Amino acid sequence: MKTGLFSYPTPFTPPTTEENELLVLRLFRSRRIGATTFHRIIAEHGSVAAAFEALPEIARSAGVTDYSPCSEAAALAELNAGRKAGARLLCFGAPDYPQALYDLPDAPPVLWAMGDLGLLKRPALAFVGARSASSLGRRMAEGLAREAGEAGYVVVSGLARGIDAEAHRAALTTGTIGVQGGGIDVVYPKENKALHADLAAQGLRLSENPVGMPPQARHFPQRNRIISGLARATIVIEAATKSGSLLTARNALDQGREVMAVPGHPMDGRVGGCNLLIRDGATLIRDFADIAEALGPVQTTPVPAPEAPLAAPEDPVQALLELLGPSPVLEEHVIRDLRIDAASFAQILTELELDGLVLRHAGSRISLA
Repeated sequence: MKTGLFSYPTPFTPPTTEENELLVLRLFRSRRIGATTFHRIIAEHGSVAAAFEALPEIARSAGVTDYSPCSEAAALAELNAGRKAGARLLCFGAPDYPQALYDLPDAPPVLWAMGDLGLLKRPALAFVGARSASSLGRRMAEGLAREAGEAGYVVVSGLARGIDAEAHRAALTTGTIGVQGGGIDVVYPKENKALHADLAAQGLRLSENPVGMPPQARHFPQRNRIISGLARATIVIEAATKSGSLLTARNALDQGREVMAVPGHPMDGRVGGCNLLIRDGATLIRDFADIAEALGPVQTTPVPAPEAPLAAPEDPVQALLELLGPSPVLEEHVIRDLRIDAASFAQILTELELDGLVLRHAGSRISLA
């Protein structure tokens, strides 16, 4: 078993039984125990059982009184809830645990998984970017992810709206992994309910958090380190200068992974972070050929990727405005992204043009005013 930084002083027993899984879960779910602390105290005490037994004394030495580790009943309830939801628990050190995460100092001690675990054994690329992505950004995410899948890569992202969703959908038939910010059974955002179901059926979903836990702001930076850790490279598409996607890019650099970014118009705030990454040394990506050149050939069999059907947006007017930026884009591309008929699109476009929100350009192109 490959453990890298986590070669403990005494043998670390892989959690292959329910009893061991329960103990690992109790240790990690105990108060004040994060991923880094989990690995440190096991390294200090030699085993999960010894570390768990030492928790009260560790707490007392740190000045914490009335410390109670996670109860067996609470951990057992989570195990049962996860299995009822159709998920599997992957513990650090177990055969199905992702090999790509072993060299992280804060590797998740446990991961709930729902879907095809075989995807964890294939090379992966991470795609991150803006939630309110433009039409050009969505098209770039779709194209790059589709070609990545066809080349043999698994596409990893965070199941958010915008760039994440486009990348997942484009790679659904070739292999995609969604890392969730909440519990494995929690759909977020609600508009991606169908996508969650698709990944459970055809791809893979992962979560470090307890079953049933709603996503909170603090969960997303933790989730992002898993996204970048699973992948050979992180590709950033449309990220603002203070975007969470830049945190994922920094994680990738800290983890020794490649960082790549798609450049954009300097006046479009959605791409300021991408341009900064490129200025600071990230690989500039124009198409998938740039990715392939930077990473070299992938050692796997290419898989064809038919397009997955998509639903029309609930608010096409707002969706149209979010798709547009200062750079003109073809109307036919926007119609396809919106998934509405041409007549409805023409009516919406006329109204927005009269309101001074949209500009028409030569060659059937449009942009924000």
